[in-house]
Amino acid sequence: MSQITLLFVYSVAAAAFAMSRLPRCSEYSRLLLAAAFALCAAALVAHARLLYASVMPGDAIELSLSNALSLIGLQLALIGLLAAFEPVLRGLVAGLLVLAALAALATGSQAAAGGASLTWQLEAHILISMFAYGLLSAGAIIAVYALLQDRRLRAGQLSAINHLFAPLETTEKLLYGVTTAGFAGLTLAVVSGAMFVEDLFAQHLVHKTVLSLLALLLFGTLLAGRYFAGWRGKRAVYLYLGGFALLCLAYFGSRYILEELLHRSWG
Repeated sequence: MSQITLLFVYSVAAAAFAMSRLPRCSEYSRLLLAAAFALCAAALVAHARLLYASVMPGDAIELSLSNALSLIGLQLALIGLLAAFEPVLRGLVAGLLVLAALAALATGSQAAAGGASLTWQLEAHILISMFAYGLLSAGAIIAVYALLQDRRLRAGQLSAINHLFAPLETTEKLLYGVTTAGFAGLTLAVVSGAMFVEDLFAQHLVHKTVLSLLALLLFGTLLAGRYFAGWRGKRAVYLYLGGFALLCLAYFGSRYILEELLHRSWG
């Protein structure tokens, strides 16, 4: 399945999930859901196979920026498929699948930066890092979704579109669940980096390391505020998005400068 076909299949699955939530389509909701789950699962398998062929053309990992983006898209689609079993989350799932479809287009579109071959320990560190980034990327989308819900509730906007939004409390619970998993993954990524990367504070890695640690601190503060002080609402969402912005700068910003401008390997 090509990237364009993946875009189409993910998009149709997203549309089917969204339509299944609309009252005017209630008569066909079961058919729409069956088609949505089947298409989403098929796209996930095809996306994973295509990405694997691009990331593992030989014995070494070739995780270029475009493949890293595609890997995050794959995680968004997987999270979406699992979340779709909860009916009120299917509107959010549609959004996740649209973004997964766009990310799938990047698969294999960029050659990996050259550099020395990586040890299995460093490859494991990279994959753990990408897993954490994928989870926290999904959390950022959920955070924006929560902001839109809050704004619509305050404005008293009533329309059929409201059926695409889950109760705000449900969205917040999902956000904190993803944050907890992402925080654990990011912590493991930092620990594995300290163990396996020769010098995390070398000149070409210092920005990535410092920004990642700051992001970890913000996510940890958010979780502590949630569990000990009951933080919720806009304050929690903005804090999350601040941590995610730092994480984007840490990985994509630093890596773009390193590989595209300085032509150096990030390992």
